[in-house]
Amino acid sequence: MAKKDSTDVFMTELDAYLFGEGTHYEIYNKMGAHKAVKDGQEGVYFAVWAPHAKDIFVVGDFNDWKAYGYDMKPVSDGGIYELFIPGAKVGQMYKFLIVTPQGEAIYKADPYANEAQLRPDNASIITDLTGFHWTDKSWVEKKKKENHLESPMAIYECHLGSWKKKEDGTEDGFMNYREIAPELADYVKDMGYTHVELMGIAEYPFDGSWGYQVTGYYAPTKRYGTPKDFMYFVDYMHSKGIGVILDWVPAHFPKDAFGLAEFDGQCLYEYADSRKGEHPDWGTKVFDYSKNEVSNFLIANGMYWVDKFHVDGLRVDAVASMLYLDYGRTEGNWIPNKYGGNGNLEAMSFLKHFNSMMRKRFPQAVTIAEESTAWPMVSGDPDNGECLGFTFKWNMGWMHDFLEYMKLDPYFRKFNHSKMTFSLMYAYSEHFVLVLSHDEVVHLKCSMLGKMPGDRESKFANLKLAYAYMCGHPGKKLLFMGQEFAQWNEWSEERALDWYLLDDPSHKEMQQFTKKCMKLYSSYPCLYATDYKPEGFAWINANDVDNSVYSFIRISPDGKKNLLFVLNFTPVARKQFRVGVPADCKYRLVLGSHEKIQAKQLTVDKGDCDGYSHSVLVDLPEYGIAVYEFTAKQLENKTRI
Repeated sequence: MAKKDSTDVFMTELDAYLFGEGTHYEIYNKMGAHKAVKDGQEGVYFAVWAPHAKDIFVVGDFNDWKAYGYDMKPVSDGGIYELFIPGAKVGQMYKFLIVTPQGEAIYKADPYANEAQLRPDNASIITDLTGFHWTDKSWVEKKKKENHLESPMAIYECHLGSWKKKEDGTEDGFMNYREIAPELADYVKDMGYTHVELMGIAEYPFDGSWGYQVTGYYAPTKRYGTPKDFMYFVDYMHSKGIGVILDWVPAHFPKDAFGLAEFDGQCLYEYADSRKGEHPDWGTKVFDYSKNEVSNFLIANGMYWVDKFHVDGLRVDAVASMLYLDYGRTEGNWIPNKYGGNGNLEAMSFLKHFNSMMRKRFPQAVTIAEESTAWPMVSGDPDNGECLGFTFKWNMGWMHDFLEYMKLDPYFRKFNHSKMTFSLMYAYSEHFVLVLSHDEVVHLKCSMLGKMPGDRESKFANLKLAYAYMCGHPGKKLLFMGQEFAQWNEWSEERALDWYLLDDPSHKEMQQFTKKCMKLYSSYPCLYATDYKPEGFAWINANDVDNSVYSFIRISPDGKKNLLFVLNFTPVARKQFRVGVPADCKYRLVLGSHEKIQAKQLTVDKGDCDGYSHSVLVDLPEYGIAVYEFTAKQLENKTRI
């Protein structure tokens, strides 16, 4: 019996209209290649946007890559073309053969393809995303109701191809999504992280771009398996209580001949004027956000990863390069906006539109901006006027000051004391994520351990101190893989992490300390529930320049399980170091650098200190870390001194 016609994938006039308006948020269900039934025949429906093309053909395994008789027909006058090919099957490869207005024949991969060949090959592959059995319904429903700002977020940034490699004789040693899921989930959960963030997994041709120069925006990279393998990865992570964030690159794309560049013989996805359409630093093309169809392509793409693959968020790469028309460009080589300024008004509108619709349609997912300037209102309510509407923003200012301070010889830290306190002046201006990302451990910047001053022992002590400070500072957390156990080498996508280092007691101890920090973070609401409220943090003493000691408290919403941090950034031990406290109560050690010899509980003394009427004496070893839990119904207000 012939199957009933399947019409839900076929493009309609309404689909074409919404796409032209830039508001077809599920256009990925129409564009590309989809299994279908027409006139009782099984086959595949193809649709593509190429308004400048003279002719378009679909060529592939199903027709021996011969164009004759496989010309696509226009759906409307908006430049969308379609063709149903009976007998075409899942697993077959294809491309679009486009005849340009100049009569040149060019072969292009499908911009909406859900699967592609492994580099160096680059044909699109017909695939079927239906039929995967998801088991994460309760996870998704919980995330929809979650207050993301008040929930813990400790992110393990990961490059799947180099976290671990198989010794199977292959050149790459890539693990499949299904193979890596159990190992990575168990490791991340054991370490106390709440999320993994995957460096670019949308298909890309050059390994050295780390996934940030994308050619297949709708295709999980073939390096690690099929789309359903990736579905398994996300579903497995959710089963272990781990969220999945993807790096997403709507800022630019590479010039590879088979990709989006000059897709139909002219600039289509990119700005036509090279002063806007080409990124001089990266040698890439810049998306033309003024075109509704381009904006739709990207907005729908962000939603596609949440809809089809259940990801929990998108970290948007290179946002600053989108916002500034003069980003990376010399004087005279950029075009001001209509008001004469350097802000890209079209990119702003695009980001607001994206964040607004993402929040409405997929409240379970967060959006995170990698924005490296002081652009105002990057995070917040996307329906609030000038706000771009991201859930979070990377705190690049904190990262820069923090690392510059940590690199210093301890003698010089007293002259740079404010580098560690300045971030609290603007900590509540955005919903910040504190980041120590892959960008900080490549290109001769040294690993985190390599940045630390002093001899071997001092480097490890400094790194523990750095992570303890990061743990206590307001903001969600992100740490790049390998830095949790103090890798010596800079990261390279070509090799696996140096896991053998864990045979060394110093590295194992470092890993365990990082684990303690992450467990502490997720166990104490005072470290995450008030991240974006000034009442959740208070300095005890921010001005102890001579001793290079920083003391502060993190305050929980209910007054229970508050934390006192006292951190010594010098190699000088300070026994019985007096610190003011806001309450006369018990102070119990929960994290220390020398827990075996540090006092497990502190005795409170009366007498003014640091603007408080009570104080405690803390033993601070060299590069000492002392974190104490205390519960008090009411905290004393600090006297201005």
